[in-house]
Amino acid sequence: MGFLDRFRSKAPPPEPEPALPAAPTAKDIQTALGEVETMVAEGSVPAVVRARTLRVTDLIQKALPRLEHLGLGSYDAYSVIATATDYLPEAVGAYLRLPRDWADTRPVQGGKTALLLLIDQLDLLGSTMEKIYDAANRTDAQALIAHGQFLQEKFGQPPPAMQITVNP
Repeated sequence: MGFLDRFRSKAPPPEPEPALPAAPTAKDIQTALGEVETMVAEGSVPAVVRARTLRVTDLIQKALPRLEHLGLGSYDAYSVIATATDYLPEAVGAYLRLPRDWADTRPVQGGKTALLLLIDQLDLLGSTMEKIYDAANRTDAQALIAHGQFLQEKFGQPPPAMQITVNP
């Protein structure tokens, strides 16, 4: 080390990048859905909340195995995972933290009670999950249509309908 090296500034070591949380696994998603279903089963929620919550969890369960058809990094796949692990548990949890008599009778926004706000949120989540599930299935439906067109071009017209004759 030379004389001038003592006065040269040394660059500080680079800051370590913060560790990002791992993406939820299929088990994490299933656990989150189970917790939401338990919350509505054990909480004193009206039947309308229970039914809408179970509709959302059912649609998520159906969509999960089909996420690869949407692309695992797609916005739709992210929406399914976020709904299961964040949006749905937060909506139901916020409602359940309120006293029932207050949540179901006191207007909190735009003349709506917490119950009505939750129902609106569950309806929005349900319709969104339904659209995503349809989009995931549409890929295979389109493949079936394309295959039928290929077969039609390859082999021509379908055979005529069978005619059955009855002997008297």
